[in-house]
Amino acid sequence: MSWFFTILLIILAVAWALRSSANKSENKTAAQQKKGYAKWIGGGLGWAFGGPIGGILGFAFGKIFEDMNNAKYASGMSTGRGDFNASLLVLTAAVMKADGTVKRSELDFVKRFYVTNFGVERAEQSILMLREILKQEINLQEVSQQIGRFMDYPARLQLMHYLFGIGISDGQLTATELDVISRIASFMGIQPGDFSSIKAMFVKDTDSAYKILEIESSASDDEVKKAYRDMALKYHPDKVSHLGDEVQKAAEQKFKEVSNAYDEIKKQRGIK
Repeated sequence: MSWFFTILLIILAVAWALRSSANKSENKTAAQQKKGYAKWIGGGLGWAFGGPIGGILGFAFGKIFEDMNNAKYASGMSTGRGDFNASLLVLTAAVMKADGTVKRSELDFVKRFYVTNFGVERAEQSILMLREILKQEINLQEVSQQIGRFMDYPARLQLMHYLFGIGISDGQLTATELDVISRIASFMGIQPGDFSSIKAMFVKDTDSAYKILEIESSASDDEVKKAYRDMALKYHPDKVSHLGDEVQKAAEQKFKEVSNAYDEIKKQRGIK
């Protein structure tokens, strides 16, 4: 999914051309009118080269370009983000908009996540982009299916883990938010057992430990041990090492939840 960088380069090239043309041949008012086309050109080219996610990002990049020229923003966007982060931002916006309001706690959670995993500068850039994406309509099915086609399964599992974190960041996961996350999982091709496992890491009940390991509470001790080995392999942080050290570090929490679930069951059963 190298479309992310293609979209960005195209938008920057178009934006520069518009800016240069406006500076050479038009007065200030006309120049501002021409710059107003940047978001629409960006969105159109983004869709053409990058599908629904490309369209959303293209529009957002174009809008940021306009605002930068109007001195609304003091700094530009970095090209250092990859397709995983772009997908994450679009899906994050979808979850945040699920209940019709964007909560301050959700924005704070996103910012803390990016500060912790990517540093202050990248966090500021991501929030800048997210604010523009939140203003757009998001076709959940098209966006999620695009991710499902081009992103490997471990990366999609990590996306789901993050989206649950966003949904529960204000202390509770609403039915609307859960429905949106469930639909994203279905469209992305996440297996029901894996969805239930990740959900159990955030929504706790008496059988959460078993759900995390994707087994029934009636499973034998040998089945518990096998389930742990299988899940530890599936959720090992090395599975997302190709996404960079930052994402791999974030995946460690999911892996830790699997280990904690196994320890809890062992303690209950007296397994050594």
